[in-house]
Amino acid sequence: MQKKIHIKKGDTVMVITGESKGQKGRVLEVDRRKNRAIVEGINMVSKHTKPNAKSPQGGILKKEAPVHISNLMLIDPASGKPTRIGRRLNDKNRLVRYSKKSGEEMK
Repeated sequence: MQKKIHIKKGDTVMVITGESKGQKGRVLEVDRRKNRAIVEGINMVSKHTKPNAKSPQGGILKKEAPVHISNLMLIDPASGKPTRIGRRLNDKNRLVRYSKKSGEEMK
């Protein structure tokens, strides 16, 4: 069974440690098995490619590499600051994520 994680695709996150510390970006993809996420514009690496149908010229491409989710923190939509996430039942008896800082429900 895979562990539930606090980050989903489309969330806005901040990097809390490492080379990209303090940068914000949108989550493009989450790998639950490896506990990693790809964040737009964060952890850019250079990939050397041979010429092929997709890129006839070849060369060096800049691309996002995965970041461990423990190094990411969700941004609170109300304040715009990083926050921890909790889970609780809402009025419709559905489990929702909420911001520990402001108490607001995360969409």
